[in-house]
Formats: sequence, structure tokens, C-alpha cells
Amino acid sequence: MDPTIAELNQKIDALTAQVTYLAEQAHAAERARQERAELLQVLTPIAEDAVRLASDQLEEVQDYVDLPDLLRLVKKLLRHLPQLETLLDQMDGAFELLEVAGPIAREGMDKATSVLDGLDRKGYFSLARSGARAVDHVVTSFSAEDVDRMGEALVPAVEIVKDMAKPEVIHFVHDTLLAAETEVKKPVDSSYFSLLRQVRDPAVRRALALSLRVLRVIGEQASANGDNR
Repeated sequence: MDPTIAELNQKIDALTAQVTYLAEQAHAAERARQERAELLQVLTPIAEDAVRLASDQLEEVQDYVDLPDLLRLVKKLLRHLPQLETLLDQMDGAFELLEVAGPIAREGMDKATSVLDGLDRKGYFSLARSGARAVDHVVTSFSAEDVDRMGEALVPAVEIVKDMAKPEVIHFVHDTLLAAETEVKKPVDSSYFSLLRQVRDPAVRRALALSLRVLRVIGEQASANGDNR
């Protein structure tokens, strides 16, 4: 083929491609223009309604708001747009945190409600109310002097409780009560001869001796406290 013809064909192909590109751009521009026109047709009534609504609202507040004040507010908002954007971001983060913490908080509340309901069924709250009434009764029944005397006697009482709580004392009382319960169920012979036989028992004599010793201690304490009756 003649080189001149080949070169001419290349130029024609290039020109055809350019014409096709320009035609596509023209079609795209026409579609964009049509879309803008359609959007304008849709937005025009909305804009007119918005302007009319804004005008009506402004008429209601025109006695309270001046145009310079409104412009100053708009300027201030524009100057603080970065801070407002940061605040909105923080609010978004807070909402996300609430979305995450909401189920956890609800689960915790359900658990707490279940526990409180169980305590109520077991009578803890009734006991607390009764205890509060008892405390109120104590407070209204005792004077300040009575409370002071009770405070002074509290330490000796605690010492007595500590002594009574010793294992050997608890075992002694427990064994004594069991033995006494067994003996009470047995028939009792209250004749003089039976009593004399029991007095001859070393355990009975020891018990009597201990009882007399305790009675002597009680008498000495009563004398020391000024009771001479």
C-alpha cells in the first residue's frame, strides 16, 4: 500500500476517534444539563415552600430578633465550625459507647433485680425493716445516760461473750445440757434415803461444793457493791 494512503488512513482514524469522543462529551453534557433542569424543577417548589415557611417564621420573631444579631450569630457559628465539628464527633462517640454499654447495663440491671427479688423472697428486707423498727424503739426508749451506761458495760459484756465462746466452755455447756436432758427423763426418787445416797456420791459432793463456792463469790460481789441485804 502507498505510504501516503496509509498515513491518510491513520489521520482519518484519529479524527474519527476525536469526533466520537467529542460527541460522547456533548451527550454527557446534555444529560447533565437535563438532570440539572429536572433537579431544578423538583427543588424549585421545595425552595419556594422553604422560603415561604422561613418568611412566616421570621415574621413571628421579627420583633425579637434583629438582622445584625442574626448575622453576628451566623458569623460566630462559622468561626466555631471546627469546635462544633469536634463536639459532634464526641457526641457520635458517646452514642456509640451507649450502644455498646446499653446491653451490658441492661444485663446488670436484670441481674441486680433478680438478686434483690431473691433477697426479698428470703425475707432479708422484712428482717431489715423489723431491725429498723427495733432500733427506732431502742432510740426512743433509752436516754443519753442509758446509752452511756450501756457503752460502759459493753466491754465487760464482750469479754464475757468471748469467754463463753471458748471451745472448752461450749463443749462443757453442751455436754452438761445433754446429760441433764437425759437425767430429767429418768424417774426421780425424792425420798430421804435416796437423797442421802446421792450425797455420798463424790460427783454430787463436788457439785455441791462448787455451788457453794459460786454462792460465796456472789455474796462477796454483792457485799462489795454495797448490797447488805
